[in-house]
Amino acid sequence: MTIPPILQTISAQLQLLGARAILVGGSVRDHFLNLPIKDYDIEVYGLERFEQLEALLQKFGSVKLVGKSFGVLKFVHEGKEYDFAFPRVEKKIGRGHRGFAVEVDGMLDFRSAARRRDFTINAMGYDIEQHLYLDPFGGKKDLEAHILRHIDDNTFIEDPLRLYRGVQFCARFGLTMHPSTQMLCREMAEKGLLEELPKERIFTELRKLLLQSQRPSVGWELIRKLGVLHDFPPLYTLPQDQWQMTLRRLDMMAVSKHAAEKKALVLMLAALCFSCSQEQAALFLEILSDEVKLRDAVCTLVRHHDAIDTIYAADPDLRDTLLRKLATEVTIADLTEVARADYFARYPDAHHYAAGDWILSRASALGVLKSAPAPLLQGRDLIRYFALKPSPGFKDILEKVYTMQLEGKITSKEDALKFVREELL
Repeated sequence: MTIPPILQTISAQLQLLGARAILVGGSVRDHFLNLPIKDYDIEVYGLERFEQLEALLQKFGSVKLVGKSFGVLKFVHEGKEYDFAFPRVEKKIGRGHRGFAVEVDGMLDFRSAARRRDFTINAMGYDIEQHLYLDPFGGKKDLEAHILRHIDDNTFIEDPLRLYRGVQFCARFGLTMHPSTQMLCREMAEKGLLEELPKERIFTELRKLLLQSQRPSVGWELIRKLGVLHDFPPLYTLPQDQWQMTLRRLDMMAVSKHAAEKKALVLMLAALCFSCSQEQAALFLEILSDEVKLRDAVCTLVRHHDAIDTIYAADPDLRDTLLRKLATEVTIADLTEVARADYFARYPDAHHYAAGDWILSRASALGVLKSAPAPLLQGRDLIRYFALKPSPGFKDILEKVYTMQLEGKITSKEDALKFVREELL
């Protein structure tokens, strides 16, 4: 396993103190999945005092305490951040993700500390100094069998978010949730344990499901299978054929998306809601998140869900006007991308999407693929060319000129000025 040199150095120093540095969590899992390791989390075993670890790390970089009760230090070396922690055990004492009593114990054994984790695949460790993998609950074997299995019934249900984590892990890593884990998750849903979860925590996991999965349909179908889809009424009420098409559309969108994360999230959510009305989509997004801009962006795409096919089927003499007007409402490139995913979800044997191809080509030629046409005339032009004083009437004049521009009847600034002079003044 590839270990950054600074961690090897710190591990050697810890060994001199009679302690062990063990890489834990997602980094070990991702190593066995042949995925890039983004974050290195290290648990330190064998130190009695937290201050010993803090003093050692300060010799090599900056250190920030993020929670002494949790025994966690943020260590930064040459711009790279690492999490160092003491092993700990947790006990549920109240509602929510803050309702845990935490006991930090540097002398704890690895198996006892790993038991607090959610799934076997996340409970593996790597002893940096000994070059030794630690796997007390069979996580590597489960990975090889493509199985997601929880560790402990009692500790698992203490954080209901683990249901959603399990869903997105299955979708991201191509895993099948073990029957015993499925049963436990269904019991959690039936007992209402998910109700204590803030929507922000749920959305964090669903965001990973949508953006990091090749087949997000796996996760959403698992949500349905676990009895949780009723928490998302617009999707829960979709007829079965529409639900299956939604899943296919979601996968088509996941495979084709290439936008930055913020844009990709909008496109994925639009694909998820494309079979819903605008009102249903708004309700679904309110359940997910309080981000108003996100909701508005998705609902705009949903509202115009049939525009691509409608314009393509329209009278050829009207198409350009319709495209220009559409560009004032929605980004045509984004709408076409979602519509394309929808088309291939409906017609999986099709080889190309004629309407989408034509729209992209024509909108690009008109300069409206990614934005609305810039107005040929602005308020300052009315002042400059006609010596008009700013007034509420400016808006009416400019709107009439812009409408003529969208209809292709005005194509230059000179045309716009002539129209104002001869028709509006």
